[in-house]
Amino acid sequence: MKRSILFVAAAVAALAAGPARADIKIAVAGPLTGQYAAFGDQMKTGALAAVDALNKAGGVLGQKLVLAQGDDACDPKQAVAVANQLVSQGVVAVFGHYCSGSSIPASAVYEEAGVVEISPASTNPKYTDDGKFNTFRTCGRDDQQGIVAGDYIAAHFKGKHIAILNDKSSYGLGLAQETQKRLKALGIEPAMVESYTAGDRDYTALVTKMKQAGIDLIYLGGYHTEAGLILRQAREQGLQAKMMSGDAMVTQEFWSIAGPAGEGMMMTFSPDPRKSPAAAKVVAEFKAKNIDPEGYVLYIYGAMQAWAQAVTKAGSTDGKKVAAALRSNKADTVLGQIGFDAKGDVTAPGYVVYRWHEGTYDYAVD
Repeated sequence: MKRSILFVAAAVAALAAGPARADIKIAVAGPLTGQYAAFGDQMKTGALAAVDALNKAGGVLGQKLVLAQGDDACDPKQAVAVANQLVSQGVVAVFGHYCSGSSIPASAVYEEAGVVEISPASTNPKYTDDGKFNTFRTCGRDDQQGIVAGDYIAAHFKGKHIAILNDKSSYGLGLAQETQKRLKALGIEPAMVESYTAGDRDYTALVTKMKQAGIDLIYLGGYHTEAGLILRQAREQGLQAKMMSGDAMVTQEFWSIAGPAGEGMMMTFSPDPRKSPAAAKVVAEFKAKNIDPEGYVLYIYGAMQAWAQAVTKAGSTDGKKVAAALRSNKADTVLGQIGFDAKGDVTAPGYVVYRWHEGTYDYAVD
């Protein structure tokens, strides 16, 4: 009898305490390996730091966050496989992917599973234009970026011979097309438009063609690896054309590849959050660990802050409830106070022009 009473008392105490609360599993997905791994490393660095900060502050809804990682190597097929793996692991939100060519197909997997996806870097308009409930981004769009690039080119390279190159990827081709569209609207026709293959090492033929055409400015829709090689090989052949590109140049790895040939390289990117008072405390914490939070580190950190605040507002990690909260509320983040429009695009300042100088990049002053 005594043993039975003790058993009943223990059961009542357990019920009073409520059910055990499981951890909340989220994920970062991007190119953790491959030629664009520098950006995957930025994303991973920002994600780990954000999870650590949120957990130290009590977690989300009183639960601890656990971060899974998915490596898509910026390959669309691998991205879909990664998305399915993450869904099967029970993640409720994915921060990524990096390449638009990965985010777009992966978003369909997440949509079916009710998982919110917030990319810090995928700029192709199609990513949010498709109308899925679950797609968000803390970066801008190529149609915004192309306008800024086109306006800058028109103002600084009027009457010059311009080459527009693209690597045929969703990101690179889309960015090149948007910039060309803006130039056309301003009455400027490029002297040549060419595609190249990402991953090639020898661009001699392409450089020769540009040299023969007397190119003064190369606008490149693509990634830092090829940009650095093309610039270096151009200088070796005596082609002194300037180069301009997009946000895929925001890594020190660009300078490691280009070397002195990268001097004066121009690029469009969102305002540098490292300069924002809203990020000062977090930037100091990174620098205390000898980490420079360049590129997308703070863009994924801010994405996680926005998601966590939306979950708190919704009182749930349910994808549709969180998506609604993201669209209807502002969030205080390292990117400043941000919100999202009906498509899931961030309502924050767009793009500015940067210039590489002696191994670092900063705002172009002209």
